Amino acid sequence: MEAARKARATLPIIILTARGEEADRVRGLRLGADDYVVKPFSVRELLARVEAVLRRSPERPKQVDKVPLPCGVADIPRREVRYKNGTRCELSERESDLLGYLVSNAGRAISRDEILTRVWRLNPAKIETRTIDMHIANLREKLHDNSDEPKVLLTVRSKGYMFAKTEPPG
Repeated sequence: MEAARKARATLPIIILTARGEEADRVRGLRLGADDYVVKPFSVRELLARVEAVLRRSPERPKQVDKVPLPCGVADIPRREVRYKNGTRCELSERESDLLGYLVSNAGRAISRDEILTRVWRLNPAKIETRTIDMHIANLREKLHDNSDEPKVLLTVRSKGYMFAKTEPPG
């Protein structure tokens, strides 16, 4: 199961097994399974459990290519910001992935745990880091988003970060 989580951190996992003891079920769920189904089970029950797990899973964000910003345009696939004055600034792969994820979920506060899981593909329970805050600070600088009063990458107290829907002036 750990290999599946490493390969695709967002992939829901349902354990199908003949081992139905409470200790086995608890162990499976603690190891990261989203559900645990013991044989025998009906196809209808399994389908209902799959639907329930998918309902609890965050939506898959839409792919975003170009993002209009007050300072210019961020081109996610090219990993760059093109400023209105014609200059460009390169984004690191992680900065580009982070910005793309935030933009795909614009208007929604995203927790650090979700960012670690979805962008970094790490298990937040096993790591304590401030790397997300550092990447947000770097992105704010590159997007010319005043860190004292950000207008693009907002900090949502006790929740995480949010991309504010922005329209370029004019």
